[in-house]
Amino acid sequence: SRREQPIFSTRAHVFQIDPATKRNWIPASKHALTVSYFYDATRNVYRIISVGGTKAIINSTITPNMTFTKTSQKFGQWADSRANTVYGLGFASEQHLSQFAEKFQEVKEAARLAREKSQDKTELTNPALSITSHQVLPSPIISSNGPGEDKLFRSQSADVEITTEKERLKKMLSEGSVSEVQWEAEFFSLQDNNNKLVAALHEANANVDQWKKQLAAYQEETETLRQRVAELESQGAHDSSSENNKEELSQTLEELELLIKAKDEEIQMLKSQKCSRWEAEGEREETLQKLQELEARNAELERRLHLAEQTLAETLAEREKIQNEVTKVAEIMDVKIFELSEIRQGLAKLVES
Repeated sequence: SRREQPIFSTRAHVFQIDPATKRNWIPASKHALTVSYFYDATRNVYRIISVGGTKAIINSTITPNMTFTKTSQKFGQWADSRANTVYGLGFASEQHLSQFAEKFQEVKEAARLAREKSQDKTELTNPALSITSHQVLPSPIISSNGPGEDKLFRSQSADVEITTEKERLKKMLSEGSVSEVQWEAEFFSLQDNNNKLVAALHEANANVDQWKKQLAAYQEETETLRQRVAELESQGAHDSSSENNKEELSQTLEELELLIKAKDEEIQMLKSQKCSRWEAEGEREETLQKLQELEARNAELERRLHLAEQTLAETLAEREKIQNEVTKVAEIMDVKIFELSEIRQGLAKLVES
């Protein structure tokens, strides 16, 4: 409120008494909150206020009959009959607790002086008391000296009656002014709470709309990720067939290596036969031609072996790439699923509240 100004602020952990047991403390927040004394110059009212997010955790109007009690070196409490609860504050140090307790005593004394001043002002400015006192006129009494010597006297019983009437009126006006101040403070407190609740409701509605849009976006993104996972799974099935091809290629490579080894041995044998002088010239040419054919076949086999090794390396690299992509997509899905669960929990809490 614009007319209220903070006069003292500190930080503390806020607690409220358990309404069921009246013994256990219920923490109002997970972290320490700012707790402030506010002064309303218009209504001459002091309040302790602490806000957590959009919710007023403490909204306690200080009255002269309140008492702040230190229950330990860093913990204090006070009872608020209007809120029908007991507030507890846990401070970081004993010094902070002492400062808060001293300020509570100062504010309590100021509230008492403000109430007394308000009562005195009401008695002085209220015209009902003066009018009532003038309505009781002195009773005329005729003396025994004769009709021409009439005098007006105020009897002793009339003075007692006026005094009693004044005391009764003062008491009524005092009680009425106190009740009026209390009702006014309660009215403005309820009005402030209503304004805060309306603002919190508008903000909650805005947050709900935003969460709904974000939820729709997450659902759309999740659906896209599911489609991508399906594609990757299909590619994984294709990879299984590629793995079978890889085994076949490995087996073919082993066969080719054995064949090359056998041909090398045959070449060596042919070379040794070529060196024999008693071998015929025709057989020599046939052997040379066979040797050339074997060498060409050997080169072809080496080329096929190289291609097979290259194909195997490419297949392994592609498989590793797909596995990395599947892992990345799975991690993204885990994060999105976690965020969706958080949003659903937030919506559930909002619906419950």
